Amino acid sequence: MIVRMSPLDIDATVISNVRLSADYNVLTLAAPEIGAETEPGQFLMVKPGLGTDPLLRRPFSVFEVLRDDLGTVRAISILNKRAGVTTGRLYTLEPGARVACLGPLGTPFTPPVNGGEAWMVAGGVGLAPFATLAEALAALEVPATLFYGARTGEELFYLEFFERLGVRIVLATEDGSRGTHGRVTVPLETALGALPAPGATTVYACGPEPMLAAVARLAARHDQPCEVSLERVMGCGLGGCYSCVVPVRSPGDPQPHFVRSCIAGPVFDGAAVVWE
Repeated sequence: MIVRMSPLDIDATVISNVRLSADYNVLTLAAPEIGAETEPGQFLMVKPGLGTDPLLRRPFSVFEVLRDDLGTVRAISILNKRAGVTTGRLYTLEPGARVACLGPLGTPFTPPVNGGEAWMVAGGVGLAPFATLAEALAALEVPATLFYGARTGEELFYLEFFERLGVRIVLATEDGSRGTHGRVTVPLETALGALPAPGATTVYACGPEPMLAAVARLAARHDQPCEVSLERVMGCGLGGCYSCVVPVRSPGDPQPHFVRSCIAGPVFDGAAVVWE
């Protein structure tokens, strides 16, 4: 039985802000206490500044857990896409700014069992939880593949990070500018069809919910286990506001029931989620 630590509320200082494009950036935060407790797939509740504007924090997967040469955790990072007021402010922050961070929160990914491979399926900013997972898989010597899709080749980031870890990369873009022309489920379906046996690989997915539903159904069709990280809007991250409920079915129970993504997830068995 794993005993989880209570989340930590940290007033973190921005160490760096690397703007990957006009909309995407990686924000590195001095919150080593959170990084030391983070497992792959867990998340933070974050807001820029320390006042009441904005009032609520926003959920972000822990992107990187950054260590020094001795392996001591020194910082964490988040992958941000500018889409609204809060994410816009996070995009503009400079070193020395303060960010309120609550975490780590949520249920992490489960490592593959029975010596199988691991396939990570990322759509856009859904790449975020896979940096820590890829590092964990490398440490366990689990062969890993990243299926990574975006609208254009200009929105594919951090490929060298995964290549350094020995991850095989399969790309797809909706405009055909890089990799397979189409959605990331196109090369995934082809690869699933070539697997030698049920349970040969564990599929992990994060991205837009229609993509997650498609990945979960493909994995089930080919008898491969699948875990999905849901990107639900959250008000508190602690289970108090019920803003992030997810319909699921338990084994042997045909009736769906609702659970809170911030507590029961964000990582779920793809076969248990009731995809609407």
